[in-house]
Amino acid sequence: MMSQDTSLNIDTDSLTWRVSPDLLGIITSEGVFKHTNPAWFTVLGREPKDIESRQFFDFIHPDDVARTEQAFLTLQTGEPILQFENRYRHIDGSYRWLSWNGVPEGDVYFCNARDITVAKSNEAAVASHSQQLKLREQFMSVLGHDLRNPLAAVISALRILGRRHKDDATTHVLTQALRSAESMGRIVDDVQDFARFSLGSDKAAMRFEPDTKLAEAVAEAVAAFRFETSFATIEESYTNTDPTLCDPARIAQLVTKILDNAVVYGAADEPINLRLYDQDNTVVLEIENRGQEVPADMVPLLFEPFQRVKQDARDGGLGLGLFICKQIADAHFGTLTVRSDPASTVFTLTLPRHAGEVME
Repeated sequence: MMSQDTSLNIDTDSLTWRVSPDLLGIITSEGVFKHTNPAWFTVLGREPKDIESRQFFDFIHPDDVARTEQAFLTLQTGEPILQFENRYRHIDGSYRWLSWNGVPEGDVYFCNARDITVAKSNEAAVASHSQQLKLREQFMSVLGHDLRNPLAAVISALRILGRRHKDDATTHVLTQALRSAESMGRIVDDVQDFARFSLGSDKAAMRFEPDTKLAEAVAEAVAAFRFETSFATIEESYTNTDPTLCDPARIAQLVTKILDNAVVYGAADEPINLRLYDQDNTVVLEIENRGQEVPADMVPLLFEPFQRVKQDARDGGLGLGLFICKQIADAHFGTLTVRSDPASTVFTLTLPRHAGEVME
C-alpha cells in the first residue's frame, strides 16, 4: 500500500524517495521529523523509528545548535535555506557533516541533505598543509635572519681575534671555535636549502646564467675546497668545452658537497678523481673516491634527506648534503646517480648540453 503526504502531495513510497542517496525529510513547524527516506540509515545508521516524531535538534552537534536554530527561524519566515552545513550524530556516536537545502511548503518544510564529511576532511587537510607551508616559510625566515646574522658576527669576531693573538694555545682555541662556527653556518645553509627545496621552489632557487664556462666554475669550486681542506688530494681532468646554461654557484655547491662526502667516506691515502667531459648531447661530471663500498641497501637512500652511511661519520652534518645535490641536479633538468663497488664509489652528474632548450 502506497503512503502519501497529502500536505505536499509527496509519495514517500516512490522509487525516487527510496533510492535517492541524499537524505530527504519532511519537518513540521515544531521541528519534528514527519517523514524520512532510507538514505538516513545509509548515512547515519538510523531507522525511521529512530528519527520520526523527534525534533532534529536531538541529533545536532552541540556546537552547531545555535546556528541551526537561526537557520530554522529563517526558514519559518518563508525563505528557503540553501547549502546550510552542520553536523548530525551517527547512531555510533560519531558525527557526519551534512549540507542542507530547506524549502517551506505550506505548514511543513521539505528538506534534503548531502553527506559532505569527506569533503570537509579534505578541506581541513588543505588548510593544515597551507599552515605547514606558512610555518616553513617562517622557519626559513628565522634561519635566514635571526640565526644567520648573529652567527656571521661570531665568525667575523673569531677571525679578528685569531689575527690579533699569536700564541699557540690561544690560536688553537680560536681555530677550533672558528671551525665549529663555520660548521654551524653550513648546517644552517643546508637546513634552509632543505626547507626551500621541500617547498617545491627548487627552480626559483636557481639563478641560471647563459654561456657559463662550466669547466672554470668547477675548477674554482675545487680550488676553494682544496684551500679549505688542505689534506685532500684531488686529481682533475677537464675536456668539456661547450658553454652551458646553468647556475654556476649551485653547481659549485654540488661539487663541494660531493667532494666533502668523498673526503669523509673515502680512503684518506687515496686521491679523489674529478672528471668533466662532453658526451653526445650531455655534459658529464664524475667524482670518484676509493674507500669502503657503500652498502647495497643504502645506495637507494643516499639522496633522501637525513640519511648517512655511517652514524659516526666525521662530517658532523645532518645528512642533507646529497639530498640538496639531487635537487640541484633536478632543477637543471639533469640526473645525479651513484655506483659503488669494493674498488671505488662514483657520483655522476649528467646535464643537458643545451639546457636552454630543455627549459623551454
